[in-house]
This record gives sequence, C-alpha cells and structure tokens, in this order.
Amino acid sequence: MDTLIVLIIGLAAGLLGGLLGIGGSVVMIPALTEALGPRPHLYQAAAMIVNFFVVAPALIQHARVKAIIFPVVRSMAPAAGICVLLGVWTSELSMFQGSGQATLILLFGVFLLWVAGRQILAVWSPPLNPIDPEASSKPSSWRSALLIGAPMGFIAGLLGVGGGVICVPFQMRFLKVPLRQAIANSAATILLLSLIGAILKNSALVTGHLDLDLSDSLKIAGTLVPPAIIGSMLGSRLTHVLPIKVLRIALVLLLLTAAARMIVISRTIPMTQSTQPSSDVPETN
Repeated sequence: MDTLIVLIIGLAAGLLGGLLGIGGSVVMIPALTEALGPRPHLYQAAAMIVNFFVVAPALIQHARVKAIIFPVVRSMAPAAGICVLLGVWTSELSMFQGSGQATLILLFGVFLLWVAGRQILAVWSPPLNPIDPEASSKPSSWRSALLIGAPMGFIAGLLGVGGGVICVPFQMRFLKVPLRQAIANSAATILLLSLIGAILKNSALVTGHLDLDLSDSLKIAGTLVPPAIIGSMLGSRLTHVLPIKVLRIALVLLLLTAAARMIVISRTIPMTQSTQPSSDVPETN
C-alpha cells in the first residue's frame, strides 16, 4: 500500500513539475511526510534525485519547441550552483537536527504558503510580457545572478525543492520573460541544481545522520522516479497547449492544504523526535 501511495505521489509531482516548471518537491516532500512520517532530511535527499529526472524529459520537450532562452540560463546558473551548496550546508546545521527538524518542516510549510500566494497573484494578474521581444534574450547578468539565481539556489539546497517556484515568477518580474519561456529556463537551471544538491544531500545522509541510511533515500527515489518521468513528459507537453489559470487554482488549493499539514506536523516533532525506523520505507519489489 505504501508503494502504491509513493507511485501516485511521483506521478502527481512529475505532472505538476513538468506543467508549471516548479519542480516536484513542493508535492513530494509534503506528501511523503503525510504518508510515511516526518523525516525531512531523508525526503529532501530523495526529492533532489527525483527532481533531476523530472526536469530532464521536460527540458527535452521545451528544447523541441525552442522555448529555452540560453543567455538567461547562462546568467542564472553559476550563482544558483554556488548558492545550492550554501543551502545544503545550512540545512545540515545542528539547529535543523533531531527535534530541530521541526524548524525545517515549519520553514517548508511557510514556504508553501508563499508559493500559494504567488500562484494566487498569478491567476488574476495580467501576463508580464516583454515590451521589446528581444529584451528577454539580452538579460542583465547581475540581475539574473543576484535576484534570481542566488535565492533560487539557496532555497533549493535548504528545503530540497527544485527552485522553479522562485525562478519562474522572478524571471517574469525582473527580466520580463514570458511565462512559457520562464518555465523552460527554470527547467534548464533546475537540472544543474538538482544534480549538485542530490550529490551533497545524499552524501550528508552517510556522514551526518546516524538514524538515516542512503539506501532509504535511493529506495524512495527509485519508487518515485518512473511515475515522475511519465508525469513530467505529459506535463511539459500540456504546458504549451493548455490554459494555465484553472491549473493554478487547483495547485493553490493543494499548496494551502500541504502547508497547513506541514505546520501542524512540525508542532508534533519535539514530542516524537521526528524519526522512524528505516523499515517504514516502502518495499519496491
């Protein structure tokens, strides 16, 4: 039963990740927390692996329709790559270990509320198209790096998310990149961040978490990846043919529910010490 739940979580995460360029972690981590119990470091490590496989097929679809603006990606990626290192390092501080994991889960819940707020604004706001069609292909390097790449990378490393929920709206706001191109640029940048973050976070499981095991992360990720790839391929195709507004409204409802649950769960961790035996990880054979 647990395996079936994880498979469904992977499909939903891939679909929304490919569709809206947000990465799958905003679905995966809250859903895994609800289904398997609060173990944020384990789920972050697994989610970073899955994010790579979610965005890879989506990126192929975006490339086929020539939606990627490569100068924007080249401007964002270096700062994002450096800051994901800082984010993972921060997540491994002692303040986020043991009962302090409650703080990490609480931060994730607050982050989901922020994401939901951004999506609400996006539903009723007019699209931010560039005045000059060529403007978005000539980005300001410092704006791309400091205003988009840096916060995207740090939040991705700290919370185990892809960073698209920051990358997409910030491109539209600061660089005037249209939505569909912003989603494609986000997918390209997430590919790099997820690879770096997955290596670092899973290495930390080996060196810094006696109650967790690398095999648990790989087992969860291995269950999530196949349905996530299917969902991502479908979602990335739908991005270019479906209206986004109704889908955003559904996403907002999902995010608000997940945020409320993460905040509630964070309040129980000091009593439960937040960890469960690794045998609770679903079997995949």
